[in-house]
Amino acid sequence: MSLKIQLLQDMKSAMKEKDTLRKNTIQLVRSAILQEEKDNHVELSDDDVIKIISSQVKKRKSSLPEYEKSGRTDLVDDLKVEINILMSYLPEQLSDEELTSIVEKTIEEVGASSMKDMGKVMSAIIPKVQGKADNKKVSEIIRNILK
Repeated sequence: MSLKIQLLQDMKSAMKEKDTLRKNTIQLVRSAILQEEKDNHVELSDDDVIKIISSQVKKRKSSLPEYEKSGRTDLVDDLKVEINILMSYLPEQLSDEELTSIVEKTIEEVGASSMKDMGKVMSAIIPKVQGKADNKKVSEIIRNILK
């Protein structure tokens, strides 16, 4: 079953269960997917949908500190639930060990030796770990290895 169909079915079930937060979260992702399809006149694949879901997770994670600073615990809690809902649609996240192993192999493949080669390494790794790891985490590991 495609990810778009899964999202639609989950949204319908959230409506039936009157789970407003889940319904709204899925609805926002679906609208982002539909907007992307309309803008580019294409039918998105599951990989493209995963990229959109990843960007939605990233947006929510980046706004989390702002809500925490403002003392809005209700919004912080809702945001954490939204992140968990979205993460359930992403592939299983790679562990630090698996990610480090992939980074080391890619550094060897690219022949990187210093921080100047970080761009090459990142561009080679991103397709391998898309949706399975946060790019920020990937760049931290690369920096630690290429010091």
